[in-house]
Amino acid sequence: MSATHRLLTCILGAGLAIGGWAAESGTADEAALRRLLQESADAFNAGDLPGHLASYDDDVTFMTRNGPRPGVAPIEKVFRERYFKDGKPKQQLRFEQEAMRFLSDDVALVTGRYILSGGDEPEQSGWFTTIWQRTSQGWKVVHDHSS
Repeated sequence: MSATHRLLTCILGAGLAIGGWAAESGTADEAALRRLLQESADAFNAGDLPGHLASYDDDVTFMTRNGPRPGVAPIEKVFRERYFKDGKPKQQLRFEQEAMRFLSDDVALVTGRYILSGGDEPEQSGWFTTIWQRTSQGWKVVHDHSS
């Protein structure tokens, strides 16, 4: 085997090993984000609005038709007024068609569909785009655009 052939074999082997690690890491991160989405929906459905918003970074921006709404407190206020009554959710929340694209090792773009159903109210649904960032506290939503 020539020196060039050995070098190419080593480079190819290293690339496959690194690629396999990246795929495993992406899979673990994707599983973590899916778990966080489910925990968020579960908290909402249990009437735990702070738990639902626990995955949001303190400095999150939530895009609305009136422009960005910064911070968790204003989001919680609107959600409590619009989606809760007497401390309980008016409807049940679920997420569907989630798709994840990792923009870097520490940033992910997550899109999907949210559905609010039940509670003797018409079903409400729409699409969301969230940007997640890995922080010292784990993955956090730094931007949410839901419509």
